[in-house]
Amino acid sequence: MTTIDELDAAILDRLAARARAGVAEIATDVGVSRMTVHHRLRRMEDEGVLLGLVPMISLTAVGLPVQALVFLEIDQRIMASIVQGLRALPEVLEVRIQAGREDLLVRVAIASLEELQGLTAEIVAIEGVRKTTSTFTVATPVPFRVQPVLEKLTRDAGWGRSTPAPA
Repeated sequence: MTTIDELDAAILDRLAARARAGVAEIATDVGVSRMTVHHRLRRMEDEGVLLGLVPMISLTAVGLPVQALVFLEIDQRIMASIVQGLRALPEVLEVRIQAGREDLLVRVAIASLEELQGLTAEIVAIEGVRKTTSTFTVATPVPFRVQPVLEKLTRDAGWGRSTPAPA
């Protein structure tokens, strides 16, 4: 497990707010040198903390206003082939393996509820899928975020061994 401190969390916060910000801009924002930010980012990439930078895309703006969660009960013995079948469907954004009543959580984006019904039929047609239950998103009052939990995690971690906290 990698340990991060308050400076790492602050750098990640700036990246989350402005993924296109340069190292110099982030360094100015957090009050440290460019090299410090560069080394911190490189370390977090090397240790698998920072997995990459991807743009936030409004699915509604590109014509996919219906986002849904499709819960699947499956034959777990053939999970790999079921996941492969789901991966082949372009509307599938994410698949998560779960513990609980349902085995898989599938996040999808689609143009209409009618198309969601068709997609669900395609999912059920995958060998080993026993049952689906769908719910669709009406609004997202708290979008995906990690900064609050990072701030809590690093609250007492300090600002780093060789970097003084800004005044």
